[in-house]
Amino acid sequence: MPQILHACTGGTLCLPETLLCDRQDGGHLIVNPPRPVWERHELAPLELALWSLLVAATGRAMLETLPCLSDGCINYWEAGNWALNDAAAPVGPKHVREHRRVHLHLFGRSRQARHADWRWGESPRFPDYRDVKTWSAAMTPLDAAECAAVAQRVGELLASEMRLAP
Repeated sequence: MPQILHACTGGTLCLPETLLCDRQDGGHLIVNPPRPVWERHELAPLELALWSLLVAATGRAMLETLPCLSDGCINYWEAGNWALNDAAAPVGPKHVREHRRVHLHLFGRSRQARHADWRWGESPRFPDYRDVKTWSAAMTPLDAAECAAVAQRVGELLASEMRLAP
């Protein structure tokens, strides 16, 4: 189960169980919308706006609080495809509307990335589904202090300049 770092009406900010980017290469967080949907168009306009604000606040918070992202950037990747892989539980073909769940991965991009799949100036490369657990095992998550700093900054941003006008 992913660790929830921040929850609000826009959704949840989580530290994923399966890491795709090491903390020293920029870090990896996930932002879920306020309710499970298979495609973002299923969110009501206000839900979509609040989720977008949470995503933007998370990206900014990562850039402002994670030292490895000094002069770096964030890549945003909407996902949910591996849930449809025939090898994913339940094994076999799946109905997309029942199994895919929209979420956004936020990957910090560090100029000093060490992992070959996260080299600065190149597109990230992800493993095939069958290899993800082995590939992910070499990744280190953001530590507790880094998670707390990002979550605190997200809360500050959402309470001030990134809130919807009353």
